[in-house]
Amino acid sequence: DQQLRNAIARGSRSREARDLAAHSAAMTAEERKRRHSAFRIELSEQIEDRLRKLADHFPGFQYATVIGDDGWGARITRDDLNLVRGRSGDSLYSRLEMVVSPLGGAPIIELVAKGTIRNREVFNRRHFQSLDEADLTGFTSMINLWSVEYAEQFASDASV
Repeated sequence: DQQLRNAIARGSRSREARDLAAHSAAMTAEERKRRHSAFRIELSEQIEDRLRKLADHFPGFQYATVIGDDGWGARITRDDLNLVRGRSGDSLYSRLEMVVSPLGGAPIIELVAKGTIRNREVFNRRHFQSLDEADLTGFTSMINLWSVEYAEQFASDASV
């Protein structure tokens, strides 16, 4: 009888421990979502501000906010026409897009940037950090660095 009661008590304690661990994991998942959302909002605002300023320096760029399955952020695009005597005109496409990727299976915050100048991809970059160790300063530095690098390359490659 005593062995049976002890076995039942151990089973109950084991179930309680599992339930507590599952509840703790659920709270951790909610905390990850909340933390990712807070980072995403802050970084999206910084991306939007930076790309608007960049578009103001180069006439012809169109600004658009990006919200979707690929992430949240902004993009600037520009179509130019290259006219060469004796040939039909070529369309030259330029774009800079920066987004914060949605929260996936891994607990990370990820910044993705793609840059194209006159139909030539100049960079395709990713910067990520664990949500537990994420630092907004590092991401802000990447946003600034990548936009300045794009501006310099655009100014040197394109006839603004």
